[in-house]
Amino acid sequence: MKKFLRYLGLSLLSTFLTATPGLGAERISFYYPPFGEFSLSVDSLETFAKVGKIDRDFSFYASRATPEQLAQLRDLLQQRFNVSPTLVSQVTYSPTGEQLVQQLGKLLLTESRKNGFYAIRASLILAAADDKEGLTVVNLLRKFPSNTIRVNFTEGLRIVDDLSQLIKKKDEVFASLQKEASAEAANSTVDFSKQADLRSPGKFRWQKKSLDLNDISRNRRLPVDIYLPTTQNSEPTDKNSLSPPFPLIVISHGLASDRSTFVYLAEHLASYGFAVAVLEHPGSNAQRIQQYFAGLAGPPDGTEFINRPMDVKYLLNELERRDKSDPTLQGKLNFQQIGAIGHSFGGYTVLTLAGAKINFEQLRQDCNPNNSSFNLSLVLQCQATELSATNYELQDDRIKVIMAINPIDSSILGEGGVSQIKIPIMLVAGSQDIFAPPVFEQIRPFTWLSDPNKYLALIENATHFSAIAEPTSENDVLPVPPALLGPDRAPVYSYLNALSVAFMETHLLNRSEYRSYLQPSYAKFISKEPLNLSLLQSLSVAQFNQIWSESIPQSVKLPNPQLTPTPTPR
Repeated sequence: MKKFLRYLGLSLLSTFLTATPGLGAERISFYYPPFGEFSLSVDSLETFAKVGKIDRDFSFYASRATPEQLAQLRDLLQQRFNVSPTLVSQVTYSPTGEQLVQQLGKLLLTESRKNGFYAIRASLILAAADDKEGLTVVNLLRKFPSNTIRVNFTEGLRIVDDLSQLIKKKDEVFASLQKEASAEAANSTVDFSKQADLRSPGKFRWQKKSLDLNDISRNRRLPVDIYLPTTQNSEPTDKNSLSPPFPLIVISHGLASDRSTFVYLAEHLASYGFAVAVLEHPGSNAQRIQQYFAGLAGPPDGTEFINRPMDVKYLLNELERRDKSDPTLQGKLNFQQIGAIGHSFGGYTVLTLAGAKINFEQLRQDCNPNNSSFNLSLVLQCQATELSATNYELQDDRIKVIMAINPIDSSILGEGGVSQIKIPIMLVAGSQDIFAPPVFEQIRPFTWLSDPNKYLALIENATHFSAIAEPTSENDVLPVPPALLGPDRAPVYSYLNALSVAFMETHLLNRSEYRSYLQPSYAKFISKEPLNLSLLQSLSVAQFNQIWSESIPQSVKLPNPQLTPTPTPR
């Protein structure tokens, strides 16, 4: 992101532009007071992209960039985005897509200085339909239905400056919390090298049982994989080792994922004697997104915010029913000891199951089209404005503890919703997560929690994708640039394996001997660069506000929290 920002001022000339056959942009013009109007020919950019030559027209701009920035710009200009015209059309004609293109159209104007919305959408689709060149920045320029593209450069620089400051402030928050965790870790006297390594598999073997559930009342088919520990040939570690019925953990995946996303975590927990049920949410799983991209289904809508927690409720009801009739499950599951783990959209899911209510007042404030925000998770959260503002009963009292990894919650739940959670909880944040920004979605919400048994795990340099398994050919549906995937994910897997076992053993099974693993010193012990792990158990609103200085521009200040989660609809 930092590298991107360094040359964004230059690449504003060319990023995500748009055309009709026979007419394409010849020049890019931008006004930069007090210096006046500047322009650059599209031919110059195309020559630079294809052969690396800087002609006289482009030399004025190139001389103001470093060799590294020019190399990055050339890579951007040459990058071909492998998306179909159907996908581009589906996205840009959706309500969310139209809103995003409208915002982009404020920066990229037509020759008559009108919002570039229609020109951008047309050129995106036409470039994607071009079998020869495909969707590249240069081809987007060639498809733009105007001789000149006018760049609102002043507004662009303001956005870049605000975003730069926001990223700087995010890094400062992360560094401050890491420093506090490190100070707390220094006071520990525990020698973890002499304790059991929770990153390693436990002693239980397990079997996988697959179910295909069908909630007829909601027309939802729910594929489920159950990882069931077996006592046969297992090697219990001590006299207190688990035996049937086993405590149950439910795992909820994020948007465009499926039940294979957290196989590594399910298998690890099963090896420690936990039964694990991993379900798929049919309205937002990989298959649904594939269908959407192919033009065979609409995008996930606001009802998914209700259906996801209801999926988990139905799963638990069905498992309780089968406990009485299915010989392979009878007596195997302990319904008095249930925990839940979720990632991203799944993080929202487990938060609601723990008692957080949808905060429609916060949604109305944050999802106002006139508001500008650098929080990309609002693209998804604001779809909940489609729902009727009523009190949805999403909590499930059977769930006693939750772990939310990169959750989205700042607007859909807000302080009024998150503060209602009264059970043990662990939030996990990645410093480089641009899809569920850590300050907005995990760090600040952590201050809203009142239960004393709360934990905030911070992973430096982790992205939104660091916690999930490498995609297969069947579920790799989102064209994510490699730069957004982050460093090798193996350390993050080991952190989540260890922390989930420690958290569930301590707060679901009340085993105090595991509590020492939930100290900042243990996080420091297992931490590996560059994905440094820190763990905190307390952060007050006052402490957070002190870290988050008042120097941030008005346009990127944190939204005011609404304490009323479910206002009465008019």
